Amino acid sequence: MAFSQDGHTLAGGDVKGRIRLWDVPTGDLRSTLTGPDDYTESVAFSPDGRTLASAGADDKIRLWDLPTGKLRITLTAAADLVRSVAFSPDGRTLASAGVGGKIQLRNAALPGPASSIRKICHAVHRPFSPGERMIYLADQPSSPACRS
Repeated sequence: MAFSQDGHTLAGGDVKGRIRLWDVPTGDLRSTLTGPDDYTESVAFSPDGRTLASAGADDKIRLWDLPTGKLRITLTAAADLVRSVAFSPDGRTLASAGVGGKIQLRNAALPGPASSIRKICHAVHRPFSPGERMIYLADQPSSPACRS
């Protein structure tokens, strides 16, 4: 279990891979994040409270976007069973510890929308179609996504 930095949210995992987020002042269940059907051993909030890291019985570390409740990225850990995850105070580094004491440090900075859009434009070598813009960039400004 882990408290968010502001103390308003408590997160805890269970044996079925679910992560529950509770509102601390009221005790109400705020939301449930659903991962694989594996035991969630550890959870940690990023310092800004926007990302939750979870790890457990598989060799995966999952980073969840808390405002949307969606899985942002799944990382493969160096150990089969990750016992603990923690963010550095600045939120840039994610530490994980597995059985046998193996510790792994990795960059925890996730790309923002602008960075992701630039990478997609570079990969496809063309502008987004109106349909693609509506599906993938609906919440982004209407300026051209791919610039020459």
